[in-house]
Amino acid sequence: MTVKSVLCAVDVSHEDDIQVLETGEKIARLDGAQLDVITVVPNYGVTLVNSYFDENFQGEMVSKTKSALTELVSRVLGEERNKDVRHIVATGSVYEEILHAAKQAGADLIVIGAHKPHLKEFLLGPNAARVARHSECSVYIVRE
Repeated sequence: MTVKSVLCAVDVSHEDDIQVLETGEKIARLDGAQLDVITVVPNYGVTLVNSYFDENFQGEMVSKTKSALTELVSRVLGEERNKDVRHIVATGSVYEEILHAAKQAGADLIVIGAHKPHLKEFLLGPNAARVARHSECSVYIVRE
């Protein structure tokens, strides 16, 4: 199977996701595939929590996250490689946005980390498991 497009899902606030990014890069480089890196921020605009934030909070959060994502990719993969990577900041449910981005990009592979689960994740199912269960393409799960 030749991989043409790899979608690497990272949490910019989670330092262990450096390993996820490095793994996604290695796989993309093997087949000369396009590397897309996605991170997802919650949608504060449609919830009850919205009333506790400034009007521009969501936009500022997306902007800061985009900068953090670009900086992370540059730091881990290098400035030259960073120029060829597509950076995606999505807003909403983590697993739904990853699946949507993979479909939009025509990804052949999703690379995602499996973090140590918390009690609530045993009840709801962690994002990596949901992505793997519902994805139309292959999923590579990087363990901590």
